[in-house]
Amino acid sequence: MLGSTAVCLAGCSGQASPAVPLFGAYFPSWLICLVAGVVGAVAARSLFIRLGIDDVLPWRLLVYTCLAAAIGFVMALVLYGR
Repeated sequence: MLGSTAVCLAGCSGQASPAVPLFGAYFPSWLICLVAGVVGAVAARSLFIRLGIDDVLPWRLLVYTCLAAAIGFVMALVLYGR
C-alpha cells in the first residue's frame, strides 16, 4: 500500500511549476500562452478580413479557436519547452 502511494506522488517531486513572475505575482505559463494565442487569433482575423479570406472560411469559430490554440501551443513549446 505504501509503495503505490509513493508511486502516485512521484510526479509532485519534480521541477517547480512553470510560473512566470509578472507584476509581483506568479502567473502560470499556460495563462500567458493563452492570452498570446487569443491576441494572435484576433490579429489574424483582422488580417483575414483585409485580405477577403474571412468571407470564404467555413466554420469561422472553429478556425479561429484552432488558430488561437496553435499559437498558444507553439509559444509554449518555443518559450517554455513544454
